[in-house]
Amino acid sequence: MSDAKLFAPARAGAIELKNRIVMAPLTRNRARPEDDAPIELHAEYYGQRAGAGLIITEASQISPQGKGYAWTPGIHSDAQVEGWKKVIDAVHAKDGKIVIQLWHVGRISHPVLQPGGADPVAPSAIAANSKTFDGTQFVDTPSPRALERHEIPGIVEDYRKAAENAKEAGFDGIEVHAANGYLIDQFLRDGSNKRSDQYGGSIENRTRFLKEVMDAVVAVWGADRVGVRLSPFSNANDIADSNPQETFSHAIRLLNGYGLAYLHLVEGQTGGPRDIPEGGDLAALYALFEGAKMGNNGYDRDLAINAVHSEAIDLVAFGRPFISNPDLVDRLASASPLNALDPETLYGGGEKGYTDYPTLAESSVAA
Repeated sequence: MSDAKLFAPARAGAIELKNRIVMAPLTRNRARPEDDAPIELHAEYYGQRAGAGLIITEASQISPQGKGYAWTPGIHSDAQVEGWKKVIDAVHAKDGKIVIQLWHVGRISHPVLQPGGADPVAPSAIAANSKTFDGTQFVDTPSPRALERHEIPGIVEDYRKAAENAKEAGFDGIEVHAANGYLIDQFLRDGSNKRSDQYGGSIENRTRFLKEVMDAVVAVWGADRVGVRLSPFSNANDIADSNPQETFSHAIRLLNGYGLAYLHLVEGQTGGPRDIPEGGDLAALYALFEGAKMGNNGYDRDLAINAVHSEAIDLVAFGRPFISNPDLVDRLASASPLNALDPETLYGGGEKGYTDYPTLAESSVAA
């Protein structure tokens, strides 16, 4: 095993990690269609990857309204809680730690995925030039309905209930998904938030929804078991801001007031180039945060080792490498080759491309 700091134990708030490698949240679209509950296959999948210091589950909707893609799991019903319990048991049985990512997609949805065929909701009635999967095909996301001010406390309450459900299920903590162009990110950015009430306009107003969500979930969990994901310079799902450095500096200063477990930043474009636009300063954003810092996007072994060794960040989240390498930590520690990813099995389906990737030990036996 490597003696690099990447493989040494760490803490994220109250969560003790056996190494600094995190399994990033990865949407795989395999929840039970009739109730969006995790199934036995999820328990096997996450259990296989429990060598990570921390697992962040795939994004999980906080309510039926929060759903934006077919066959994604939720955390708002009894059946979903029971499904997640089996996942958590499988991870804990292997001395792993797991948190659930709480998700409301906002405008990145479609009426066929919404209760009663309703329009998706957003801060403002501005369509995203994006697509979603409706269970049959990829479809354009339509113009959403702007949330009425009186509806917003109900969504905050949905976050609180989801946090309670996550606690009942037995998770080690939660991550609030405030990135990648979904609902909280839509409130943060002036390109998608044109409101004229206390949730729009100034940076303080545009971060108000984030603050109310954080107040709600921290009241359930305590701040030291809550993380947040932001993507300051990503334009995922057609999201944009006129001054992301200023916007996200303010957001991070706000988050500092809680004493959170960690801050999870997408570095550059989500699933794309790591380049930071002119006027952006990722290091300055990290420097503002007073807790554990988690970096994500395009990390390989050397980049991760160097980033943690230099103390630029404390934790490294790996996404796609964890899909095809259930024993990714061991492979990184021994500088072993990685399994190739099958892109045809990323979304939907069964065990193929999900739980059938071999470990190093299994590959050696087969050879």
